[in-house]
Amino acid sequence: MRRSPRDTQESFRTISRRGLLLAGLQGVFATTLAFRMRYLQLDQTDQFRLLAEENSIKIRLIPPARGLIQDRSGEVIAGNEQNYRITITPEDAGDTNAVLDRLSRLVPLAPDDLERTRREISRRAPTLPITVADRLSWEDFSRVAVNAPVLPGVTTEVGLSRVYPLGPDFAHVLGYVGPVSDYDLSKMEDPDPLLQIPRFQIGKLGVEAKLEEELRGKAGTRRIEVNSTGRVMREIDRRDGDPGANVRLTIDHRLQNYVQARLGEESAAAVVMDVTTGGILAINSAPSFDPNLFVRGISTAEYRALTENDHRPLADKSVQGAYPPGSTFKMVTALAALEAGVISPEETVYCRGFTELGNRRFHCWKRAGHGHVGLTQSLEQSCDVFYYEVAQRTGIDKLAAMARRLGIGVRFDLPMSAISEGLAPDKEWKARKYGTGWLIGDTLNSGIGQGFVLASPLQLAVMTARIATGKAIMPQLMRAIDGQELPQEPAADLGIDPALLAYVRRGMFDVTNSRRGTAYGSRIVDDTMLMAGKTGTSQVRNITAAERARGVISNDQLPWNRRDHALFVCFAPFDAPRYAVALVVEHGGGGSLAAAPIARDIVLFAMNDGMPPLTAYPESQRTRIESEREKLRVLEPGATDATRSRA
Repeated sequence: MRRSPRDTQESFRTISRRGLLLAGLQGVFATTLAFRMRYLQLDQTDQFRLLAEENSIKIRLIPPARGLIQDRSGEVIAGNEQNYRITITPEDAGDTNAVLDRLSRLVPLAPDDLERTRREISRRAPTLPITVADRLSWEDFSRVAVNAPVLPGVTTEVGLSRVYPLGPDFAHVLGYVGPVSDYDLSKMEDPDPLLQIPRFQIGKLGVEAKLEEELRGKAGTRRIEVNSTGRVMREIDRRDGDPGANVRLTIDHRLQNYVQARLGEESAAAVVMDVTTGGILAINSAPSFDPNLFVRGISTAEYRALTENDHRPLADKSVQGAYPPGSTFKMVTALAALEAGVISPEETVYCRGFTELGNRRFHCWKRAGHGHVGLTQSLEQSCDVFYYEVAQRTGIDKLAAMARRLGIGVRFDLPMSAISEGLAPDKEWKARKYGTGWLIGDTLNSGIGQGFVLASPLQLAVMTARIATGKAIMPQLMRAIDGQELPQEPAADLGIDPALLAYVRRGMFDVTNSRRGTAYGSRIVDDTMLMAGKTGTSQVRNITAAERARGVISNDQLPWNRRDHALFVCFAPFDAPRYAVALVVEHGGGGSLAAAPIARDIVLFAMNDGMPPLTAYPESQRTRIESEREKLRVLEPGATDATRSRA
């Protein structure tokens, strides 16, 4: 069928419009492509030339500066120091054995370091740089840098390494950092790429471990150009990461230092708390160790000396140690009995030196007995028979409930490692643990802080703070993160009648201030700083009937590890409590002789913000106290480093 001229003309116009549209689109595409090619070939020519030459652009992670840890006043107790190190990247080095051999001729490398490096090379991705040596001298560092052309894949770096300026004073609180291990990585679901860097250090114990994510920071990156031999030619681009957060603790570094010095070489632990806030001002375990050894690489001999020491310097006794609290538990028993109404503050119990239960005798520490004693006298003279009687009347479940209200048997959430829960036993616990029923004898032992009862020095400090204030004080170790003060919840009321607490506090006051008090020898004579306390002695061995018949062997005649633990708790000033102290001296013998004098010195230092005047001590003791002070190595007031002087 022939088309009309009009139809033909219309069809031609349609085809022309489509052709023009298609041509326009092709033109736009061609123009865009031309501009893109110009951008890639001219503007980006240098970058793509580098990328094309032996894949010579590498991206490296930049470890961030680890956050500082400071004491309550801002003094740095965990910082960073400049560190010269050498790394090797297997992919760029080629024959790593040959490169390491040449490197070892330039700088001294221990056989262990070389073996470790070869082991890391075989286990890690070839693109990851591996630290061969760190903490180099400037001379060794410079020698390697000058010889870089003959050391493919070897890079000299200036980084930061952890340092603890006060060394042993904060070892158990802060812990230390160390290289990431396969075990560390196995515990993480999505590990930070930083952790893949060989020998990158993370917190292993204490605050360093518990606050690892806050302290670590975020990695930066840098792009570098390397030549065909793996030598770094230049840095193309650098993006710094975010440093870790700075953390401020509640601890006072001078008080911490003094407590550590005062504990000396005893196997002991002490905790000092501000009873108004719950802030921990000092928390010590002795003997201690230098955490810098673990950062720099501890030798086998040094580590063996620590692990084989019978005083266990690596253990944090302040929070990990769980001890029978002995007579320091008697305030718990007294409050439980008073609240249950099974004894009045004026009632007396006759002590003849023992209590009989069936065919068994439960002895008082004073063989001849105390005679008639009431509540305050029972604390003052630490009469065991009084507490056998009131514990039996009260029952174990009420004793355990009061113990938990005062902080024993409670695990406190602090950023420290392996915090002990202690134990406030009851009937249900024994049935679950041993499958046997609770015995009356168990109650008598618990009433004087023996048997199954266990408490850490931290828990004893909390107990003392709660008795001193009547508030449910919670221990605090963190004060601020990156300058932001952490919120503090006001402590709730314990719900114990203040009149009952007053009776117990009066008994504690008499312990240190009455001539018949078990800690009278460790009293404070300055009326503005009077102290209330309680001695404790916990047995670590059984005393047989035969031994009692012929005379109990004194502690100083026993091997060290069979002597009783010595304990003391106190708060001061008595009229307006501010500080609570708990102290345990392992195998120290009696609390009045081994623990109370140390605790008195600690609470006096805290109240005076430094060495107290000798007039705070009984006159007969001042010459001895002054002589003892001269032997202590403590920080000078205002000191900002680890320099110690004789006080």
